[in-house]
Amino acid sequence: MYETIKKYINTFSVTGREYYLANVIEADLKPFATEIRRDAMGNLIVFKKGADSSKKLMIAAHMDEIGFMVTNITDNGYIRVTNVGGISALFSSYGLVKFENGLKGVIVADSSAKDIKVKDLVIDIGAKNKKDAARKVAVGDLCALVPSFTRLMNKRISAKAFDDRLGCAVAAVSAMKSTPKYDTYYVFTVQEEVGCRGAMPATFDIRPDYAIAIDVTGTGDTVGARAMEIKLGNGAAVKLKDSSVICSQLMVDAMTECAKRNGIKYQLEVLEAGGTDTHSMQLAAGGCHAGCISIPTRYIHSPVETVDLGDVEACESLLTALVNEGVE
Repeated sequence: MYETIKKYINTFSVTGREYYLANVIEADLKPFATEIRRDAMGNLIVFKKGADSSKKLMIAAHMDEIGFMVTNITDNGYIRVTNVGGISALFSSYGLVKFENGLKGVIVADSSAKDIKVKDLVIDIGAKNKKDAARKVAVGDLCALVPSFTRLMNKRISAKAFDDRLGCAVAAVSAMKSTPKYDTYYVFTVQEEVGCRGAMPATFDIRPDYAIAIDVTGTGDTVGARAMEIKLGNGAAVKLKDSSVICSQLMVDAMTECAKRNGIKYQLEVLEAGGTDTHSMQLAAGGCHAGCISIPTRYIHSPVETVDLGDVEACESLLTALVNEGVE
């Protein structure tokens, strides 16, 4: 699990460029899949045939990460950007960024800005002027914070883009290990950070009976967080609701009972703001029983997202047990 996470973190995958990570995941899962394909949106769909083909299970983890798109190059060679996904200008300022072509720069705030917003950020690539910068960067180019990966105390790790490389790692490791009860589709989705877009057409195509999203969630033990029961080290989080979905009670019960049967640590999640691919899967086509296994994460959408590796492993164990044993 640890090495898989590191590999996925180091792959460029800003929304719209998910195919870089899709290539890595496809190579990992090709030996374990019945079939692998990609749809017109760019979703990577990994199919494993189950013992019972009368039911279909869909698992979704999104490949895209938040980033920036170039909007303008100033006369003195600075790069102005807009956000791709839910960027915090405060979290991103005074960090290192990397463009799709490998070019690096530093992202800083306009010194005149008091309340920093993304429009106040500029990227300095070391260019002497606009002509110099334009040799390396063009309007529409994408960049993201430079990958980081740090071990902390007590099996805790910190990096950017755990949202949702962790979900991809959990789904991928599960796909390697599972012996599915139902026909199972591991879908690595695109464009989640800009509106949960990729999961919708994939769900229309697959039309699953059951669906599980794997994504991160906030914690109540984050500095300054509002009251919330989720804490690092307390196991996999079984989502009850967020601002976009009320999870199927059938799925909630299946997850909690499975966790109890298999001795997997879990906690119940009520997230007051935010959403995941669960929403898109629940509403697509004729609808389905949808739930979500969440990975407790501090400092979401920052360069130092922090998790407990034991929680990540609990999420993978729960997912694999559900795939093997079935929902009902």
